[in-house]
Amino acid sequence: MIAPTPGSPADLQPDADPEQVARAIVLRRLSAAPRTRAELASDLARRAVPEDVIERVLTRFAEVGLIDDAEYARLWVSSRHRSKGTARGSLRRELRQKGIEDDDASEALAGIDDAAELERARALVVTKARSMTRLEPDVRSRRLFSMLCRRGYPSSVAASVVREALAQEGLESDAALESGSQ
Repeated sequence: MIAPTPGSPADLQPDADPEQVARAIVLRRLSAAPRTRAELASDLARRAVPEDVIERVLTRFAEVGLIDDAEYARLWVSSRHRSKGTARGSLRRELRQKGIEDDDASEALAGIDDAAELERARALVVTKARSMTRLEPDVRSRRLFSMLCRRGYPSSVAASVVREALAQEGLESDAALESGSQ
């Protein structure tokens, strides 16, 4: 059995009620930042809280609205797409890693259509290209292409957006982008 976290209710009372301990852990985790049900279940399991207690506590927190995976997914997608420019494919993987059900993930990702994703890719390239004006065009194109691919954009979208940005600057794109392979 895993030892209680120092300073937690379980640490203070050797015969502490597992349900009280679980509630305290969940409240502490939720006060720091929103969490998914799966993340909280994992936290409780690591602290050796019994499965039936985990289920009861998390179900009750969900009933009162303190745990809402669908809302969490919507907020995560909105934030990551807006602030980091993460593409839908990467966002779907991130949500899956956080334990979000596919239905909730699909609903959250429905707010990002192809046009919005393309526009965000263009904005990322314009912003990043400003800091690359002294680089050779082929180096710029490879770096911009790689940046978009790391954020989850399909290579065809990345190549198209980079070619478009370089053309607007009157530069030729890298031969590797022309073939769409990298």
